[in-house]
Amino acid sequence: MKYHHLGIPTGTIQPDETYLEKYKLFCTDHKTNPYAIQWMRFESDCQLPEIVKTVPHLAFVVDDLEQALQGQEILIKPNSPSKGVQVAFILSNGAPVEFLQLEDANHEDR
Repeated sequence: MKYHHLGIPTGTIQPDETYLEKYKLFCTDHKTNPYAIQWMRFESDCQLPEIVKTVPHLAFVVDDLEQALQGQEILIKPNSPSKGVQVAFILSNGAPVEFLQLEDANHEDR
């Protein structure tokens, strides 16, 4: 497991947000700062779990998403927000945590 980014929910419009229509959220690129902070702003009808929309989450790259999810309380089932990326969220000690499985090394830059 390797640190990827810190996702922080916000209600404030951020510079250079990307809109993810499938999830009804706006997010910044974690690669634009040295600490991999990603701001996330959700539309009012976003269907993601409330805890993901209100509590910051840590994200980690894993080699095998299915294996990383074994025995975990899953908040968001595995899905693909972009080509070559599979993600899922779990609840760990009351906090959301994101796991990412990347198809190739070109996606991983941290």
